[in-house]
Amino acid sequence: MNSGGARAVATHGSPDAPAVGTPGGAERARKARRYARLRPGDRVAVVAPSGPAEPARLEAGCAVLRDLGLDVVVGKHALDRVNLGAAGPVRGDWHRLAGTDADRAADLQAAWCDPRVRAVVCARGGYGATRVLDRLDWDTLRAATEASVASGGGPKILHGSSDITALHGAFGTRLRLTTSFGPMPAGVIADLDPAAPDASLEALRTALFGGAAPSPTLLPGTRTLRPGRAEGPLTGGTLSLLAAVLGTAYAPPPAAGGIVFLEDVTEAPYRIDRMLVQLLQAGWFDGAAGFALGSWKDCGDPAELDAVFAARLGPLGVPILAGVPAGHGPRQHTLELGAPAVLHAPAPPGHDPAHPHPAVPDTGALTLEAPPGGAR
Repeated sequence: MNSGGARAVATHGSPDAPAVGTPGGAERARKARRYARLRPGDRVAVVAPSGPAEPARLEAGCAVLRDLGLDVVVGKHALDRVNLGAAGPVRGDWHRLAGTDADRAADLQAAWCDPRVRAVVCARGGYGATRVLDRLDWDTLRAATEASVASGGGPKILHGSSDITALHGAFGTRLRLTTSFGPMPAGVIADLDPAAPDASLEALRTALFGGAAPSPTLLPGTRTLRPGRAEGPLTGGTLSLLAAVLGTAYAPPPAAGGIVFLEDVTEAPYRIDRMLVQLLQAGWFDGAAGFALGSWKDCGDPAELDAVFAARLGPLGVPILAGVPAGHGPRQHTLELGAPAVLHAPAPPGHDPAHPHPAVPDTGALTLEAPPGGAR
C-alpha cells in the first residue's frame, strides 16, 4: 500500500487502479501510533466502563483470555451494580451500570496507568462509557502512554466494542494511538472454546498478538452498495455512539481521508437513517474515502437497510462495502481503529457507472495493514 495517505477511486475507474488523493488521511495515519502486540504472559486488566457484567459470563470470558496465555486481572468495581440515577437501592427492573461513574473511571484509569498492564479490555458494552469521559484525568493518561512508549513497550491496547466506541474515539484522538474494536469477555468471548476453531477467536488472537510473519487482516464483505477502491486509516465504530458524542469534546475527528466502519444493534432503519442524516448534516462524513458496513443485528429488514445506506451514503460518491463480519452478532472479527486500511468494493460485470446498483452480489474486502515490525 502506498504510504502517502488516504486514496479513493471513482466508481467509473477500475477497482485496482491507482486511487485519487483524499485530504486528511496522511495526517490521521501519521498521528496514530500502532498499539504494541501482546506476548504470552502479558498482563491484561478487564474493567467495566459501561453496563454490569454477569459474574459467570465474565469469569468464562476471562478464562478464555487466560487460555490465550494472558495474565488476567479484573478491575475492583467490575461487578458492582448501581442505578442510572441517584444513589439508592439497586432495582433489578431498572437499567444499571457497573458501579458509579467515579468508580468506573477510576478502574479504567488505574488499569491504563499501571506499568504492569499491557492491555485494558472492557468487559462488555451496554451504556455508561460516555459518562466516564469527563471523570478521566487525560493528562495522567497521556503521561502513562508516553511512559509506556519511552520504556520500549509501545502504546497499550484499549479493547472493546459497542458502547466502548465512545472511548475509542477519545483515546485514539487524545493519546494518538490505534485501538482495538472487537468482542468482549462478558459477551461473545465467554462463549468461545480456545480448543475449537473459531473465526472470531482467531481474529482476536491475531489482533492482540500479531504473528511471527505478519500479514494483512482481510475481512470479506458480502455485497457492494457502491463500487470502487479506497485507502486510508480506519475510523468509526457503533453508529449510535458516534452520533452520541458528536459535538462534544470527545468526538473523534471528522472522517475526512478515512475509511468509515459502521455497525449497530437493535436500531430500526428509520433511526439508523436519522443518525446518518445527523452525521451528514454535521459534516462528519465529509471527505470520507469509503464505508465498510458491518453487522446490523436485529435492525430490521436488510433490504431496507441497504436502501437507506445507498440513499444516504451513495451521494458521497465513494465505495461502500456491506456485510463485513464485525460488530454485533455471531461473527465478531477484531478491527484496529486508526490503522491503515484498504477497501475494495468490486463492480459487477457490465456495471454501468451512471446507474450504480445497490446490493450487487459481488464480494469485496476490507484489509487492514499488518503492524510494522510484527509482534512486540
